[in-house]
Order: sequence, then structure tokens, then C-alpha cells
Amino acid sequence: MTTQTPSDPAATLDHEDYDALDAILDDLRTRGEDVPQWEFCEGAMAALLCTRRPIEPAEWLPVLLGTGPLPTAPQEDGTHFSNTAQYEQFMQLWSRRSAEVAASLAANVDTLEDERSYHPELMDVRGAVAALPEAERADFKDQELPAYAQVWALGFMFVVENWGEDWEPPRDKDTAAWLDEALDRIVALTEDDTGKPTVNMHAEDGPPSVSDDRLNDFGAAIWAVYDLHQIGKSLGPRTEPVRKEATPGRNDPCPCGSGKKYKKCHGA
Repeated sequence: MTTQTPSDPAATLDHEDYDALDAILDDLRTRGEDVPQWEFCEGAMAALLCTRRPIEPAEWLPVLLGTGPLPTAPQEDGTHFSNTAQYEQFMQLWSRRSAEVAASLAANVDTLEDERSYHPELMDVRGAVAALPEAERADFKDQELPAYAQVWALGFMFVVENWGEDWEPPRDKDTAAWLDEALDRIVALTEDDTGKPTVNMHAEDGPPSVSDDRLNDFGAAIWAVYDLHQIGKSLGPRTEPVRKEATPGRNDPCPCGSGKKYKKCHGA
């Protein structure tokens, strides 16, 4: 697979970059059928940025994409990138998008209309299919199409579930309730959109495919990501309590094994 290095690694991802990501994932899927779509990865990325500790690619790549310890080495029962150049291109694009999302979550925004706010890269699949000519829509008649933002939310919760220890509620009851409420807002998007469609998010003049309730739930979920990001940064990595070994009594045998009493040996 031929790869190209972007002229500006810090630039915002454009349509060509997302097309490149989709092409890489499609190629990976020929060697691992469980490799997710980019929208799922987009949700997973947001969750990784909200997790209480930094999770390095060597840890999340095998879980998210199913790669082995060496992502470019052929795996008998796993996925691998076709070559080092493909792996490096994917990681560069991932890093650029991750930096974008991190900057958005760190921005002090009061409205999601703010251009600095977090806008996941999503596709209204139902809207796209509804906008197709009738003959082409027939190809999707028996397929269960995901609701708007459903795949993104599933990707987010995939990380929460697979790194459960890092998402355990803290002892502080208020913060724990805040955490649970935020996660519940994202979980709501993993469900189907059963409301009356009012708008098409794929084509402005396309047939309605997304309900008002779904759009409201989506906005609440984005604010929930901001909450989870703040919670994760404020709590920091989980720490295990330090357990101090009991000190022997002065007349007890010294634990070093000398046969002397503690007070005559290491307790002197």
C-alpha cells in the first residue's frame, strides 16, 4: 500500500485524511474481520483521552484493532498492518486527530456552536441511504442501519468497559454521581433512535433520518464527554494504598532470621 506523509503533521484532518484512515481500516479488515469503522475508533479515542491515566498505543492497539505485539508482523490469529509505512501513516493520522480532540476538550467553551468545541467525525448512515436513488436503496433493505452517533457511543463505551479499573467511581459520592450521570448520557446513544425523524444530517435536503430527541441526546453526550474529561484530569491515575508491614514486638524474634530478639537486632 502506497502512503504519503502530510506536509503539515499538525494540520487539522481533512476529507482526504479521513479517506486514508478508512482505507487503512478497510485493508486491516481483510486480515481481521472485527476491525471497527472509523466512527467507532473516534468514540474510543475520546474515551482514551478521558481515562484517568494515559494509555499508550502498545496497550490500546491490540484491544481496539486486534493487532499483535508487533503491529506490522503477520499474526496467525490477529490483525497486522501490511507494512511499516501503513502503520506509521495510521499512527500519524491518529495522533493528529487525538491532538485536535484533546485541544477541543481543553478549550473553555460555553456552547457547542463554538468552533473550538468537540465535534466527532460522524456519519448519518440512515440519512445517506435515504438520500440514495430508490434502486440503490433496495440494496440496504434487509440491513440494520445504526442510528446517528450510535457507533461513536459504542466505541466510547468499549474503552470504558475494557479499562474498567481506570473508570471505577471514586470514593467521593458527588464525583461518583457526576461520573455515572455523564456515562449514562453516552450510554443513551448506544440505543436506537426510535423518535420521529425530523432532519437529515447527511444531506440538508435529504429525507428526515434523525429525531429531535436524538439530537438533544447527542448534545448532552458531548457535554458529558467534557465532564468526563474534567473528572479524569482532576482525579488522576488510581493509586493503591500503601500497606505497611506490622512491626514486630521488641521481644519477638527478629524477622531477619538471626535468632535474636528484635530489640537486640534490627530493632536496636
